[in-house]
Amino acid sequence: MSDAMAAWPRIPDTTEVYATSASHARPVWLIADGDDPAAAITEAGISADWLKANALSGKAKRTALLAGSDGSLAGAVLGAGDGNAGEPCGPSELLLGLLPNALPAGDYRLATPNPDTAELAAIAWGLGSYRFQRYRGTGNGGTVGGTVGGKPAAAKLVVPDGVDAGRVAAIVEGVWFGRDLINTPASDMGPADLEAAARLLAERHGAKISVVTGDELLTKNLPMIHAVGRASDRPPRLIDLSWQPPSGGSGLKTVTLVGKGITFDTGGLDLKPAAGMLIMKKDMGGAASALALAHMIMSLQLPVRLRVLIASAENAVSGNAFRPGDILTSRSGRTVEIGNTDAEGRLVLADALTLGGESRPDLMISLATLTGAARVALGPDLPAFFTDDDAFAETVARHGTAIGDPVWRMPFWRGYEARFDSEIADMNNVSDGPFAGAVTAALFLRRFAGNAKRYAHIDMFGWRPAPTSLGPKGGEPHAARMLLNVLGEETAA
Repeated sequence: MSDAMAAWPRIPDTTEVYATSASHARPVWLIADGDDPAAAITEAGISADWLKANALSGKAKRTALLAGSDGSLAGAVLGAGDGNAGEPCGPSELLLGLLPNALPAGDYRLATPNPDTAELAAIAWGLGSYRFQRYRGTGNGGTVGGTVGGKPAAAKLVVPDGVDAGRVAAIVEGVWFGRDLINTPASDMGPADLEAAARLLAERHGAKISVVTGDELLTKNLPMIHAVGRASDRPPRLIDLSWQPPSGGSGLKTVTLVGKGITFDTGGLDLKPAAGMLIMKKDMGGAASALALAHMIMSLQLPVRLRVLIASAENAVSGNAFRPGDILTSRSGRTVEIGNTDAEGRLVLADALTLGGESRPDLMISLATLTGAARVALGPDLPAFFTDDDAFAETVARHGTAIGDPVWRMPFWRGYEARFDSEIADMNNVSDGPFAGAVTAALFLRRFAGNAKRYAHIDMFGWRPAPTSLGPKGGEPHAARMLLNVLGEETAA
């Protein structure tokens, strides 16, 4: 393994995709569908004959290079459609992510930036620039750009005037960091590696961190995390990171993020079929999303007291694996009959949620790649979101749609609570039928989160199955960007 590869995990550097000076940057125009490009592109030196010959239009996602009167590259055009053609939703500025790997190397600028969406355009450029290169070509470990595999450096964007470049960098770095964690195969991303990622963030931002590992989980009363991970030769652990702004201050909102960190899920003794294991390296996507969001919060010094709890284990198979029919005693003292060992994520989260709730945070959010049922209902791009707080749900929906990081509200439906009934324990870890799997899993978690003043749960896929303007196929820390904006609004109020 090269030195660069051995340096992982690491916090990516966005300087490869943002330029610092607009003096020689080529303009990029967003052209709406129906607009006349020749009328919109008024900058001197653009060949009108070229515009006519190529019959440019504003159809969404259509791109074209612009020639100067001397034949040189003078700029580019991106079709904006109706102005709300972003992927998977939102303003068309989100389509800017298509350009970094489509344009020739060089510096570019938005020709006519919209003040309301200029920040989003800059973020989209950074998200679309991402490429996971750790195992490619020269093995230099680069996340984007460079000369990996002979590919030239990506095009760079000048952050528009009036946009906070530091905020853009923090958000893009956070997403890249989360993607890197998810994309790394389980051979290099076990519980100890996830701990290393959390320690890296703690060191960068001056946060405190403690970790409970292996059999110590039993003495520290985290028994279900231990049970799920004990069959692996890589010990399970509970990672506990805490931070507050250096300025301190009383009265700060307390926010606890609880991430599912199953670094690989075989299904345990209820073994998954081969096809079901192919991308199970992403089963720590909830943890990756929590860490991505934590990086953003700490980089921007959001006025909150932040706690991140990562319940990390590998659900493996060996002679001491937990079994169907076993009864586990949780941190809360309630007993859980194991109906299926492949429903392990809710077990590790239950102990972490109980721990997190003991300090009665103002807001506690669990993030997890929890159920296939949520994907059947909503597909890969739309995480299921659960809360009992209607006002919070409205804020979440509004921000998610506006920035192309959406979720969809689903109910904590009390009528399904009885489906977890067990004849010999306080509850079963799976419901008694095939219906409403995402809802029943969320209800299971809520039983352990009751001490939080407000609780929300996000059931995500953690994976992009096909490339879009916001990134290539691969890992995606869903909801992190949205939650940053939601917390920013709440703390500013």
